[in-house]
Amino acid sequence: MNFTLLSALVLLIIFISTLIRSTFGFGNALIAMPLLILILGTKTAAPLVALVGIVIALVMLLREWQEVDIKAAFYLILSTLAGIPLGLFFLKSTPEGIVKMILGLVLIGFGLYNLSGLQLPSLKRGTMVFPFGLLAGILGGAYNANGPPVVIYGVMRGWGKEKFRATLQGYFLISSALIVAGHGISGLWTRSVLVYFLASIPIVVLAVLLGDWMVQKISGEHFNRAINLFLVAAGFLMFI
Repeated sequence: MNFTLLSALVLLIIFISTLIRSTFGFGNALIAMPLLILILGTKTAAPLVALVGIVIALVMLLREWQEVDIKAAFYLILSTLAGIPLGLFFLKSTPEGIVKMILGLVLIGFGLYNLSGLQLPSLKRGTMVFPFGLLAGILGGAYNANGPPVVIYGVMRGWGKEKFRATLQGYFLISSALIVAGHGISGLWTRSVLVYFLASIPIVVLAVLLGDWMVQKISGEHFNRAINLFLVAAGFLMFI
C-alpha cells in the first residue's frame, strides 16, 4: 500500500472514530485501535490514538466544561494514574489478542445486560470510583481503551446525557495526557506517529463539530440505548 493511500485510510478511520466519540462521549479508541493496528501495528496505533484523544477532549470541553462533574473526574484520574504503569507493562509483554478478547467479552456482556432491560446496581457512593479508574488505567496504558470502565461507572451513577459526555471529556483530557507521557517515556513516539497526528488535527475538529450537531438530535432514552448497542458492536470489534 503506497503512502498516500495509507495516509488517506488512516485519516478516514480517525474521522469516523472521532465522530462517534463526539456524539456519544467515548468510543474513538474502540473503533480506531483494531482498524489502525491492521495497517500500522500496535506500537504506532496506540500513541497516535492517544494523541488524537487529547485534541478531541480539548475541542469538546471548549463548549461543555460547565457540565463536568469535577469531583468524579478527579478521582477517576487519580485511580487511573495507578493503573497506567501496569497497562504499559502489558502493552510490551502481553499478546494483544488476550487483552482484546477480555475487553471484548466485558463490553458485549455489559451492553447486552443493559439492553435486556435488567437494571445494574446504582452507585450512590462516589468511593466506588477507584476500582473503575484503576481498570481504566490498565486498559488505557495497554490499549488506549480506558473508556469502557469509565462509561460503565457513569451509567451506574445515572449521569444525564450532557453530564455524561462532558465529564468523560474532562477525564479523558488528563488521562490521555498521562498515557501519552507514558508512551513517550516508553519510546513509542516516532516520526510516523507525529506526522499522522499533525495531519489528523483538522479532521478531528471537523468531526467533533459534526458530532456536536448530531447529539442535539438524540433524546436521552435513545442516547442510552445507542451507547449500549455501540458497546456490543465495539466488543465484537475486539475479536478482529
